[in-house]
Amino acid sequence: MHLSRASGILLHVSSLPGRYGIGGCGKEAYAWVDFLVRCGVKYWQILPLNPTGYGNSPYQGLSAFAGNPLFIDPENLRELGLLNKAALEHAPRFPVRKVDFDKVIRWKSRLFREAFANFKKSQNRALIREYEDFLANNASWIMDFALFMAIRQSFKQASWKEWPTGLKMRNSNALKDFEEKHQDDIQAHALLQFLFHRQWKALRDYTHRKGVFLIGDIPIFMGYDSADVWANPHLFQLDENREPLAVAGVPPDFFSATGQLWGNPLYDWEIHQQDGYGWWIQRIRETLKTVDLIRLDHFRGFAGYYRIPAGEVTAENGRWVPGPDRSLFDAMRREIGDLPFIAEDLGVITPDVVELRERYQFPGMKLLQFAFGGDADNEYLPHNYPCNCAAYTGTHDNNTSAGWYRSASEHERHLCASYLGGHTRDIAHEMIRAVWQSVAIIAIAPMQDFLRLGGWARMNTPSTTTGNWEWRMTASEIREDLADWVREINSAYSRAKGGKYPVN
Repeated sequence: MHLSRASGILLHVSSLPGRYGIGGCGKEAYAWVDFLVRCGVKYWQILPLNPTGYGNSPYQGLSAFAGNPLFIDPENLRELGLLNKAALEHAPRFPVRKVDFDKVIRWKSRLFREAFANFKKSQNRALIREYEDFLANNASWIMDFALFMAIRQSFKQASWKEWPTGLKMRNSNALKDFEEKHQDDIQAHALLQFLFHRQWKALRDYTHRKGVFLIGDIPIFMGYDSADVWANPHLFQLDENREPLAVAGVPPDFFSATGQLWGNPLYDWEIHQQDGYGWWIQRIRETLKTVDLIRLDHFRGFAGYYRIPAGEVTAENGRWVPGPDRSLFDAMRREIGDLPFIAEDLGVITPDVVELRERYQFPGMKLLQFAFGGDADNEYLPHNYPCNCAAYTGTHDNNTSAGWYRSASEHERHLCASYLGGHTRDIAHEMIRAVWQSVAIIAIAPMQDFLRLGGWARMNTPSTTTGNWEWRMTASEIREDLADWVREINSAYSRAKGGKYPVN
């Protein structure tokens, strides 16, 4: 994988501005890409695009392949004749600074029902043929997902473990009976996927024309309550009742005396290997239809993963088990070719993980906020970065840089101030500058840091289940003076002239 020295901004789609309560594929997204061009920024990094379940977390998605319908632009639906003007004129007043997910879901669900009803009556033969082609080209996942969502909807969004036994266990008669009674609901979910992917492709094509490329994100594990686990139980470590035999997490460490119990079901890697890793290869291929580079979350789990017996209330009694290691990536490379991955290798990393990353020359990750707890040899200090890495001020799981500095220990603030030459009055921008100066091939910061925002604007606080994923930017914050400053540091540190990345 050939990369050139460049920079990026991390901003999830949901955080874009706009009048419909949540960011999406509308005109604001195109304006954002234009802003990146004015900044001389090459990469737009986003979080997973999948539809979200409990807690609205993109890392607990309902599908590895589907897109989030909440990102569908209503204006485009009106242009297609699927909504009338009045439907949008009576949009509720949504918060500007945060996503009110419940309110957005209620309103957009009504819009989507109207859009489906109009699609059924549509005489737009070209659009109908396009939809039919989409179903044919995505047959491996689309109808399983649409059926899953329709059943879930009929049981008031209950997890599939709580469905009637026939539906839970995918009894053919039970599924056929449900399909016959709920055909419109199933088709409506399939249509939403078509509309999302159609809009996203148009947006991605625009980014490419502008010389901007997308960095996406693949969580290593699937949520238990997902279409993938329900439709492919043989690929996961489940018992005869489709309950997890063991779950994912990480062991106790400095940050948590009892470890982290994530609760995701684990893969049956032996079955995956026997199948030539077909599900994983398809997952990568489908993701590369939406983005250009992929951040592999929890990369160390591919070398070895922490297995916690089902029923444990903490992560203390788990054990490390070998992962698929190079056999998975060799299979991917044979089928896909070049693997455009960034390895999320933060935290305690063992030699086998380093060996796996270096074997394929995947860039690792470095975070400046992790740099000030030790001495000058700290691997997260910019002067210690290798060239082949993606360097960040922080990620979606960290506080904003301004928020981090305010809450850091006196020792950390002292080391940070010393490292930055005493320039801490504008801490967020100084930290960005330090990352941009480094030899890291890619330098990235969250938009909140460019805006100098405090901890109230952080995207996610790990191990909490409320108040996350809500932050939104306002249109007025996309300012020309900010674009001038970003373009200036990109020019000063030779990050504005990166060559084009191969388009998939």
